[in-house]
Amino acid sequence: MLVRVAHWMTHVEHDLRSPVWRPWLDRLGRELEVVRYDERGCGLSGSDDVPLELDTAVEELAAVVAATGAPRVALLGQSGAAGPAVAYAVRHPERVSHLVLLGGYLAGLLHRAPSPEALAFHDASLRLVELGWGRNDPAVQQFFTTRFIPDASLDEARALNEQQRLSCGAARAVQIMRARAALDVRLLAPLVRCPTLVMHAEGDQIVPVGLGQDLAAAIPGARFVTLPTRNHIPLAADPGFELFCRTVTAFVRPDGIKPALTARELELAELVAQGLDNLQIAARLGVADKTVRNALSTLYAKLQVEGRPQAVVRTRELGLGGS
Repeated sequence: MLVRVAHWMTHVEHDLRSPVWRPWLDRLGRELEVVRYDERGCGLSGSDDVPLELDTAVEELAAVVAATGAPRVALLGQSGAAGPAVAYAVRHPERVSHLVLLGGYLAGLLHRAPSPEALAFHDASLRLVELGWGRNDPAVQQFFTTRFIPDASLDEARALNEQQRLSCGAARAVQIMRARAALDVRLLAPLVRCPTLVMHAEGDQIVPVGLGQDLAAAIPGARFVTLPTRNHIPLAADPGFELFCRTVTAFVRPDGIKPALTARELELAELVAQGLDNLQIAARLGVADKTVRNALSTLYAKLQVEGRPQAVVRTRELGLGGS
């Protein structure tokens, strides 16, 4: 079971028809049971007067995990939800089997020694949200959509524009943005003890990839994977979307999706995992280079990868290559 920790701009009903989020649910749902919920004051969740702090988010998550009835769950913490996912994993280690973090960070803007220009941009963004978030004004909404998913199709951009309006009102959006800027799990991250996968879009404009690298470095034994996209939310057409979904699934359920390989294919996969090129593999197996190319094509199909880089990642996920 994979619990998607609540993050900004979700609506559990709208997600089901959104070209942004529906592909996630369809693809991850093939092999994982995905549990979703809306952050308080967003989507279908009611709001209250409780401050939007780290403890508030952890309390929500704890209630959802308890409601699943599962003894242990995997957590997916994206963007501002990475912090609450880390905090929950530290406070309730017996309930978390795996931790997956996407586009996350250790600390919000206010804890990163921001420049005066960065603070001014943040304040201007807050003011824009305050005045224009709930209005039916595509120009205002598009400002944020362009930053979140710069390579979106027209349909995807329209869907995220609409999701901004549906997710919450202007006042709640401002509260969420302030809470994210004040988030800080720098002291908690080194205390994580469950297997952790940190993924980040290499061209992310919302959360620079360096912040994701810092997050991975702070968590003992965490694995870091970059995704070849500029989108903070990986989209179905992104070259990294399938890599993201497959890597998450393999990480959470490593024994549930192993492909059926022959003994010869397993030997070939082992050499791929070691990083050998075609000529080296041919020499090791005592076959012609053309034979290796043909065998690799068959192997890639079974592994459901598109080329050597993805094959290396996939075979290592399966425990090959000694890494």
